[in-house]
Amino acid sequence: MHRLFVAIRPPRAIREQLLELMHGIAAARWQDDGQLHLTLRFIGEVERPLAEDIATALGHVGAPAFEIALDGVGSFEKNGRPGTIWAGIRPSDPPKRLHDKIESALRPLGLEPDHRAFLPHITIARPNSSSGPVASFMARNAGLTSAPFPVTHFELFESFLGREGARYDSIARYPLR
Repeated sequence: MHRLFVAIRPPRAIREQLLELMHGIAAARWQDDGQLHLTLRFIGEVERPLAEDIATALGHVGAPAFEIALDGVGSFEKNGRPGTIWAGIRPSDPPKRLHDKIESALRPLGLEPDHRAFLPHITIARPNSSSGPVASFMARNAGLTSAPFPVTHFELFESFLGREGARYDSIARYPLR
């Protein structure tokens, strides 16, 4: 089985900016450089023939290159507590359009669309029940911004789960016009 997702990998300067702010929440599991990405579509576990079909289908996604920038921080809650801390992205329209094209390319393969609202973000931490409060981190980084950076391609990644967290390997890269 192959655990797959489609994502945009931010450039090194953006990843370094995010890595610098990763502190201030006790016992949170912070992302490392290799884990920083903007998920366009989580696919999940699939057998090899379907993985190959997915890789081929993604090669037919046509979309223009665009620019995005970091914009603030936020969180997704789990059981009434922050479960994911993320850096926001602006503008959200270009990544959303690319997400929609990827969904359309995968639908004929029998993959159910993700019914959650698409909110472009880069996960930076995963607090757990023993993590400290997040309010001061959120307040300190609320004004997070970056210079716009170009998105000239997206990638298909395979995820490997382990004791130290996930490791992601890029299997294919797809250029944007």
